[in-house]
Amino acid sequence: MNFASKSVPRHLARGAIGFGLIIGSIAMVPVAGPATLLAAPLALIAFRGCPTCWMVGLAQTISRGRLERQCVDGVCTLTKADPAAKTSGRPVSP
Repeated sequence: MNFASKSVPRHLARGAIGFGLIIGSIAMVPVAGPATLLAAPLALIAFRGCPTCWMVGLAQTISRGRLERQCVDGVCTLTKADPAAKTSGRPVSP
């Protein structure tokens, strides 16, 4: 599953919103009562699931275009992508 965003700043903004909602809803309980905890599930929308999903997405967003998965005979490996092949449009030789 892909949890990556279009850019790292956008992904970090989603994280700030998600963590802000969780922290804010817990911190506001003494002031506004337990109803503020209803804001915490909104963080799941910002995280696209859970904080772990957000962290996986951050790693995917950072590595996008830098790493490439190659599978041969059912064995997959992760290697550095060849930037010259991406710009020229020619396939990368294994």
